[in-house]
Amino acid sequence: MIDAAAPDVLGLQEIGETEALADLVSVLQGSWHVETSTVFQTGHPIRVGALSRLPITEVDQVSEFPDRFSPVQSSDDGGTFGPMSRGALRVRVGDLNLDVVVAHLKSKLLSFPGGRFAPHNEGERARYGSYALQRRGAEAVTVRAAADGLLAGAGDERAVVVLGDLNDEPLAATTQILLGPPGSEIGTGGFDRPDKGDPWRLWNLTPLIPEEHRFTRVFEGRREVIDHILASHFLVNRTASVDTAGIEPASITSDPRPRRDKPASDHAPVFARFDV
Repeated sequence: MIDAAAPDVLGLQEIGETEALADLVSVLQGSWHVETSTVFQTGHPIRVGALSRLPITEVDQVSEFPDRFSPVQSSDDGGTFGPMSRGALRVRVGDLNLDVVVAHLKSKLLSFPGGRFAPHNEGERARYGSYALQRRGAEAVTVRAAADGLLAGAGDERAVVVLGDLNDEPLAATTQILLGPPGSEIGTGGFDRPDKGDPWRLWNLTPLIPEEHRFTRVFEGRREVIDHILASHFLVNRTASVDTAGIEPASITSDPRPRRDKPASDHAPVFARFDV
């Protein structure tokens, strides 16, 4: 699939053993530069990474909450979350100085104390749903702060991309946090009207995916888009195409255990091409 798409830069999520990533790279066509996040949970050691055919000139680990942002509650016993325990990764590639931030935000699938995937009661479900939402929101704020630093009010001329498994749909509050100033979204009347927010904005490219392919996961039989590519003003004006691989992943449920050891991903990839 990767060889057929032939991307210059590829963001990856849920890398477990680095040896598995090395196995993947070894069977791909051409040569690749490889970076992975160094911030991940010891007990759940999945992380994000980036592959690039172009030289990688800078690497940043993104996990520390921004200033004036406090840890959030994560469990009934008063435990808190912060900084990010599954960090994002920023790489700068090529002569264009393209900055790519790869993220994997908190899963929508809930887990409960003792490794359970089912709550004892609806009160517990509601509480842990809120904890997960607060965590995903805090991660979105942290990634957005990284994007702010990269854009620096110059998004008209800076090539910045934030991508990955954001674990929510385009209009979800956590996804919207990443966009920056509201307005000018693709498909709205303000898209072609420059304004003072453009240098700070990121545009979600999801509306450019052909409608028949506009989903990346199937949950309980329902198609969803939870994997996204967000681009700065410089790049959104140079977007040539956006699409998924045209595959329909197997439908999953709120219990991830049946998916263990399955050879195929339960997400479809998203690819964007830019004329730069």
